[in-house]
Amino acid sequence: MVDAKMTANRPISPHLQIFRPIITMVMSILHRITGVGLYFGMALFAWWLFAAASGRTDFRFVSALFGSIIGQVILFGFTWALIHHMLGGLRHFVWDLGHGFALKTANAMAWATIIGSVSLTILLWIVGYAVK
Repeated sequence: MVDAKMTANRPISPHLQIFRPIITMVMSILHRITGVGLYFGMALFAWWLFAAASGRTDFRFVSALFGSIIGQVILFGFTWALIHHMLGGLRHFVWDLGHGFALKTANAMAWATIIGSVSLTILLWIVGYAVK
C-alpha cells in the first residue's frame, strides 16, 4: 500500500513560476506566438487578395483599413512575426545540422534572432516607405 505521507513529499512539477526566464526559453515561446500570429496574418493577406479580385470598391476599403494607423501597426507586427519566425526557423535548421548546441552559441543565436528580426523589420519598412 502506498503511504500518503510519501506522496505529499514528492516534488511538484516545474512550471513558469519556478523557472527563471532564460533567452532560449523566451525564444521558444516567441516562436510559438509568432506562428499563431502568422496564421491570423495570412487570413488578412487572403482578405486583401480577395478584395483585389472582387473589385475596386472592396479593394479601396481594405486598403484604407490597412492604411490606417491601427492597420499599419498590425502590418508592422505581421512583418516582424514573419521575419522573426523565419530567423527562428533558420536557427532550428542549424540545430538540425548538429551545430550550435553549446550554451554560449545557443544564447548568441537567440539574441541574433531578436536583434536581426527587429532590425530587418525596421529596415524593410524604411525601404517600403522610401519606395512609396
